[in-house]
Amino acid sequence: MEDSAQPKPADSSSELANGSEAVPPTGEAPASAAEEVVVGRDSTTRSVIPSDAEANGTLGAEGEGSRPFTMRELLGELKDGREAASGRSAVAEGNGVGSAGAEGQSQDSLQFTSHHDVAMDLINSVTGVDEEGRSRQRILSFAAKRYVSAIERNPEDPDAYYNWALVLQESADNVDPDSNSSKDSLLEEACKKYAEATQLCPTLYDAYYNWAIAIADRAKMRGRTKEAEELWKQAIMNYDKAVQLNWNSPQALNNWGLGLQELSAIVPARDKQTIIKTAINKFRSAIQLQFDFHRAIYNLGTVLYGLAEDTMRSAGPDVSPNDLYSQSAIYVAAAHALKPNYSVYRSALRLVRSMLPLPYLKAGYLTAPPADNTIAPHKHWERLQFVLNHEGLQQANASESPPSKSHGHAGRSKKCIKVDVADIVSVSPCSDLTLPPGAGLCINTIHGPLFLVADTWESLDGWLDAIRLVYTIFARGKSDVLAGIITG
Repeated sequence: MEDSAQPKPADSSSELANGSEAVPPTGEAPASAAEEVVVGRDSTTRSVIPSDAEANGTLGAEGEGSRPFTMRELLGELKDGREAASGRSAVAEGNGVGSAGAEGQSQDSLQFTSHHDVAMDLINSVTGVDEEGRSRQRILSFAAKRYVSAIERNPEDPDAYYNWALVLQESADNVDPDSNSSKDSLLEEACKKYAEATQLCPTLYDAYYNWAIAIADRAKMRGRTKEAEELWKQAIMNYDKAVQLNWNSPQALNNWGLGLQELSAIVPARDKQTIIKTAINKFRSAIQLQFDFHRAIYNLGTVLYGLAEDTMRSAGPDVSPNDLYSQSAIYVAAAHALKPNYSVYRSALRLVRSMLPLPYLKAGYLTAPPADNTIAPHKHWERLQFVLNHEGLQQANASESPPSKSHGHAGRSKKCIKVDVADIVSVSPCSDLTLPPGAGLCINTIHGPLFLVADTWESLDGWLDAIRLVYTIFARGKSDVLAGIITG
């Protein structure tokens, strides 16, 4: 998660500042969940939310050279190295052999001042706001000198440039919040180092990813200006490159979606809808890679909410804003069920809960075969109303039907179709000539497959997401939280 504020998806939403969770006032759109920063090649993440795991790892031997470290590795190892260096200097002076060390330090100092002096001056000018911040910044300054020295020895080392960029980016986080110019200058220098790293190693995924976040941070300082628009476009290009290099990265897809969401608030109205739809696809792709990725789930809810607001204002005849509001509420409810202790999710849920088809999470129409004949001819299939709650999917009148005397196929009774969430094995789209026209949906259960047909492929996406989210919440043991949301 980034430390800086997240602008809202709709014109009236609140922000997240410095990693804290803002509570949107009543009537405002829910704020977006902030980004995560990958800080090492092991694809672990750094987040300012305390409950999230930070990057961790173990340093190898010195023979590994200047491989890219996670920030926790970097700071821990450099702190130890700095203390060890201080100890060696004291011993040398006590033994009367300090002159050689002093000469070496003098040569290093000449190198530092004659090369890359702009970046070094920026790092050395940062002072933390408290003792912990000052200590951290001293370590970062020591780290910068280490990577300058590594580049002096080997100008073709992409990892040294990458690690140096991380130091600059981390130093930007230590800048006084009122000093945007210093932060921007550090981030600009970090971007230059990421550029050099990727020129030397075009497949360095983490460099493109963190480079995009550094650009995004610079864009946020510029509000809704033309310069900010260009920076957001650059950040999006780097997220695109990162995903090309590592398609299995839900964090990159989530951040890509956030970048598009921010860009949509700046571009002309004629371009906004296309960008918003692309952002929806990125958030949905992130969720498909990691079904319990609550930030992407929540962000998808916020972007749909913003789209509903825009649709309401434009009064477009083809799209119902109520449907979009209802879809938005599904994702916000799911994010809250997965992370009920997050105040921003809880506050957003209060705003959108009434938009759900309570006491259900989702309601809509699907074309289904007769409950007692799943291979019936197309003419016997009917378009029926279905509802989804924390227990499963069923026909709208299922609760009124008598229970089956046997364990029917896919858990169905004689008169209706019902699928318990505990029985679900997988959910997927399907295209089969044996199904009636439309968007096919296959729910594999322990009793066998159940085939249904949605009206459109867009409608199918909503059903797929909703069923998968309900199952994920069930699998994470949070069904009681979801039940509380929809039953009140």
